[in-house]
Amino acid sequence: MFDPALLTTFVTVAKAGSFTEAGRRLGLRQSTVSQHVRRLEEAASRRLFLRDTHSVALTADGEAMLGLAQGILEANERARRYFAGSELRGRVRFGASEDFVQSRLPEVLREFTRIHSAVDLELTVGLSGGLLQALDAGELDLVLAKRRPGEDRGRLVRRERLVWVGSDPALAQPDRPLPLILYPPPSISRAIALETLERAGRSWRIVCTSSSFSGLNAAALAGLGITVQGDGFAGLGELPTAAALPELGQIEFVLAGPRRTLRGPASALATAILDNAYRL
Repeated sequence: MFDPALLTTFVTVAKAGSFTEAGRRLGLRQSTVSQHVRRLEEAASRRLFLRDTHSVALTADGEAMLGLAQGILEANERARRYFAGSELRGRVRFGASEDFVQSRLPEVLREFTRIHSAVDLELTVGLSGGLLQALDAGELDLVLAKRRPGEDRGRLVRRERLVWVGSDPALAQPDRPLPLILYPPPSISRAIALETLERAGRSWRIVCTSSSFSGLNAAALAGLGITVQGDGFAGLGELPTAAALPELGQIEFVLAGPRRTLRGPASALATAILDNAYRL
């Protein structure tokens, strides 16, 4: 039997890629984290990490232990909830911004459904504006979406700088209308981009509209035009300052529910996402 406390520390180190960061997340001293990992390696009679002063990496045995450890911890949690009479049940209708499709959000959702096997998770992927409208209409229980800085709706998950991206800086010639690749309305990033260009007196034309993140990237890679993305999601390089495009400012990603206090499965899912915000 492996001590769940040691397994928890091991999994946290593996995800954080750092003993120091794992200690911060767990509220433990780095020496305690190192001791936990050493005791687990002794119990397994295997080396689980390759580490030096700059990096931490899982060995082949460490990779195997990671999958097993997560399964053990999840089983322990399910057993605890079951015998405590508090196993979470019900349904949560969750909407996620298109931007997160290529992030590690699917991993977070997979872990949530494994832990809360009695919860039915219904996922809707779409544009932030549309998701928030669906939330207001009572069609969704929780939304991970964008908002403009200064708005107070939802709980902040992360803040990013909006950037112009494209495959060819020459497309941003100041004497020609800027060719834009954008989400359709009611996209928040679209509205910010067009408002920013109007304030700067910069002419523009829309050459491609796509409701998918991959569609925007494909059109930009094909050299059709320039698009707008958060700098943490940009699949293409940010255009250099020589392109003389106006600054777009920041965008915020938030968790929003129909009310300030979430309950049941929606509350549990919100907690899981906030606890794993660093992975997004």
